[in-house]
Amino acid sequence: MKISTLFATLLLIHPFASADWQGFRGTLGNGKIEGKISPDLNLTSSKSWNIALPGRGLSSPIIIDNLILVTASSGPQQSNLHILAYNVGNGVLAWERIFKATGRTICHSKTSVAASTMVSNGNVVVAQFSSNDIFCLDLNGNLVWLRGLTFDYPNIANGLGMSSSPVTAKGVLITQVENDADSFTFGLNIQNGTTLWKKTRPRGANWTSPIVLDQNSDRWIGLQSKEGLTFINPSNGNEIWSYHEGASTIPSSVVAENKMVLIPSNGLTAVKEPTLHSSPIQKWTNNKLSPGTGSPAISGDQVFVVNRANVLTSASVKNGEINWRLRIKGPVSASPVTTDQLLFIFSEEGIGQVIDISSTKEGKVLKELDLQDTILCTPAADNGSLFVRSDKKLWKLSP
Repeated sequence: MKISTLFATLLLIHPFASADWQGFRGTLGNGKIEGKISPDLNLTSSKSWNIALPGRGLSSPIIIDNLILVTASSGPQQSNLHILAYNVGNGVLAWERIFKATGRTICHSKTSVAASTMVSNGNVVVAQFSSNDIFCLDLNGNLVWLRGLTFDYPNIANGLGMSSSPVTAKGVLITQVENDADSFTFGLNIQNGTTLWKKTRPRGANWTSPIVLDQNSDRWIGLQSKEGLTFINPSNGNEIWSYHEGASTIPSSVVAENKMVLIPSNGLTAVKEPTLHSSPIQKWTNNKLSPGTGSPAISGDQVFVVNRANVLTSASVKNGEINWRLRIKGPVSASPVTTDQLLFIFSEEGIGQVIDISSTKEGKVLKELDLQDTILCTPAADNGSLFVRSDKKLWKLSP
């Protein structure tokens, strides 16, 4: 194993400590924004800004304290791996670190080596790239440790590129590197990057990301594959609960506010809150709620999915019944994010759409923003503003 450790200070924090937007689809991974955002977002308001990025990427921004962080890849082979931190208020670059890829950088032209969204526990940030290089830095940009997983497992790759985003729990970084050859999920010590456990996973290209389920003072991690969804103990990788009815390998599952788990399986399937070593209890399934590329989002008793025909559907979390449908401008690869009243979604062509979801009878497009650049990532949110990265820029959108 090749690993570099510069220092190992106390990196553990309470798993439920408040933070801004710590990972893919937010700190809880369900796309729900805490607080309000005005529908009157503007490209040119006094608080809005945009800055050019040094390379491409599909990764979403994350927000920790006064920093917004994002990854990018550049160079003819995308072998330059960038980790960038900007000031949330004014977009000024706080620091940038550039590393060289040690693994394969082959990926589909639509995607990028910088496809996975970063994750943070509030003290450090971790960036994973399609080359299976993982970097842990403190909030000042100092390298804590790095791992080149390809050195140890040269076959963990696929020809289209990897994009699963890692999560953290109990001082463990959980990272999925699942593919047609050597397919694994790893639990790495977030203090020094050493392997705590390695779990063999179903073979097959898989772009879903782990999800978190908070159980009182505990936290379980859900791993999705073509075979279904399995919750594990993050400390040792042991299985706690499993659903074996198959699942998508692109959009990820989501945990609703009532702890029901909504799985992209047979359309969309809802199961009762998992409990220790119990069998799944299915509450409903609806084959008309199959998501396309983006993952479902939650707001109260509503679950939202965007299908491959660019139709946004609202359905009841409780029973799966469809509330309304709304055709939006597409194509759409990003996942939506929500407040109690609004849903925000971006098309691949750079059209941001603000949708009123306050009624279960109909959804209404309130505003459109044209960023005039390719957008494939899910936005982040903080303190009344929305943050999104396009192919060329990082944007802050404020009223």
